[in-house]
Amino acid sequence: MWDSESDSVAGRDYDNGVISATKHGVQTDRFEQRGKSWFVATDVPSDFLVQIGDVCFHLHKYPLLSRSGKMNRIIYDSRGIDLSKIAMDDIPGGPEAFELAAKFCYGIAVDLTATNISGLRCAAEYLEMTEDLEEGNLIFKTEAFLSYVVLSSWRDSILVLKSCENLSPWAENLQIVRRCSESIAWKACANPKGIRWQYTGKPMKVSSPGWNEMKDSSPSRSPVPPDWWFEDVSILRIDHFVRVITAIKVKGMRYELIGAAITHYATKSLPGLIKESGASGLPEEGSSGAVSGHWKGGLHMIVAGNREDPTSTSQMRDQRMIIESLISIIPPQKDSVSCSFLLQLLRMANLMKVAPALVTELEKRVGMQFEQANLADLLIPCYNKAETMYDVDLVQRLLEHFLIQEQMETENPNRQSVHEGVQRINSSNAKMRVARLVDSYLTEVSRDSNLSLTKFQVLAEALPESARSCDDGLYRAIDSYLKAHPTLSEHERKRLCRVMDCQKLSMDACMHAAQNERLPLRVVVQVLFSEQVKISNAIASNSVKETGGSHYQPMVQNRKTLLEGTPQSFQEGWAAAKKDINTLKFELETVKTKYLELQHDMENLQRQFDKVTKPKQQSAWSSGWKKLSKITKLSTTENNVDSPSNAAQARKAPRRWRNSIS
Repeated sequence: MWDSESDSVAGRDYDNGVISATKHGVQTDRFEQRGKSWFVATDVPSDFLVQIGDVCFHLHKYPLLSRSGKMNRIIYDSRGIDLSKIAMDDIPGGPEAFELAAKFCYGIAVDLTATNISGLRCAAEYLEMTEDLEEGNLIFKTEAFLSYVVLSSWRDSILVLKSCENLSPWAENLQIVRRCSESIAWKACANPKGIRWQYTGKPMKVSSPGWNEMKDSSPSRSPVPPDWWFEDVSILRIDHFVRVITAIKVKGMRYELIGAAITHYATKSLPGLIKESGASGLPEEGSSGAVSGHWKGGLHMIVAGNREDPTSTSQMRDQRMIIESLISIIPPQKDSVSCSFLLQLLRMANLMKVAPALVTELEKRVGMQFEQANLADLLIPCYNKAETMYDVDLVQRLLEHFLIQEQMETENPNRQSVHEGVQRINSSNAKMRVARLVDSYLTEVSRDSNLSLTKFQVLAEALPESARSCDDGLYRAIDSYLKAHPTLSEHERKRLCRVMDCQKLSMDACMHAAQNERLPLRVVVQVLFSEQVKISNAIASNSVKETGGSHYQPMVQNRKTLLEGTPQSFQEGWAAAKKDINTLKFELETVKTKYLELQHDMENLQRQFDKVTKPKQQSAWSSGWKKLSKITKLSTTENNVDSPSNAAQARKAPRRWRNSIS
């Protein structure tokens, strides 16, 4: 059915692409254009003027009356007036479509193509050129060309749908948009093996290909990729693109392909999605894409929100319409589009002031796959003139949506028990990835001097403690926040450090924290105490292993015990301790030295333990027999000097040794 794809659009026809009618009254074979006026090439003077915009058509009444019901009615209603001029500024298709319709009325052959058929079909409906006036009128002929030629061709369907952008609401009412959308959807979902590679607008070969070339370019030799239709549908306006995607969904295409098509369309129609130009993030004037022109009407999606923002430019309204429509047609499946694409779309949605309901829906979609996000996409600026540079509240909402989704998946009673273990592991891994992402985000936004301590603390404590196996990233964020906010009080610094668990710090982080003058002294003591506890537990554990004991309890089991174990004397009077800061530094160095000594002793114990537990490479049997041989020789020599009874005992001695060894 797609064999005609290799033909030229201008040359493809229905009955050779030419329609004509029997001539009525005035004999002519062409129209002549003089400036912005059209004249009929005939000796009969014109008696009727049709003006469309600034274009004038000097015609005759009788050919128009014989074909157009609208002209009949206009002239009939004005019988008492000498009507010689009318204006038709509202005719769909404009002067171009009316020119073709007028030529048809005069019997001049009209070449039908995919680029002019939609305008001519709407103009014929406007002029009421029905079968009641004459058989084979313009409505019948254009409808036949649409049904039997255009809808059977992929490229013609695309071109006709593109040409319908300036024909609303006529193209909608005549079902041209619906039929073309369904035709495109059917071909996109069909087996692509029969598709020729002419749909992307590539130039065709002038000469006919030979047998070898046809054989090499066969679908079996060059398979068609599944995204072959993305480029063509991306030239459509957003309302027509939505119609095509909706029809494709109904026909059951895979949601990954639909999501990829939406992503491809967004990257072409929203240049600011990839790289913001200037401060506003809007594409430059004249940029390519579906937003290069203004809306000319059409079927658009209606969403709640303030659509009459006086500060919005026409280009911003166009982009807002595109973003809202794309959010509404994204497939509901989790991995239909990437999290990076959703976050970029969310960034532009906040910039363009998209309807709040759609922004909330987009935030929920990001929360479903928040573990796939990266730091660069999360750094979304605040566009509502807030105090902070980045939208921390937005990330907080995304994290809440993620935790809600994780809880719902965990509590889902319909899960199969076979997959419970895998689901639990995946959930734990996702939380750990999100924890690392949040720590990196906190480190980045903590450099903002306007970020409040409350926002930092709420975001840091949003995840459960089990999500972080190591708090080094959190410590890095806290240290960065303390650098950017040197005026924090002692109470605020203590409050900030409560979000961190000293027991979860690595060796390097502990060494850095022990010498960090920005940390409260209480936190420094807790870090040193927890590190000492770790060393003591490690030494005690090795000792228990050497002695073979099994009843060993670590000194500090959790964070609560560690906090309770801190002496009360260290919790009071920190202001007075600042005077002795030099003494504290000396003590810290001493503790560091003792720590290195303890570490050295632990290594020695480990080496001794390894020597005891590892068996020697030489066999015990061979060494034992060597010792026995020496003992036997000595005893034999001594017994030779002694009495015969001693000799008898000496003969029995080796046998006892052999029995005891065996």
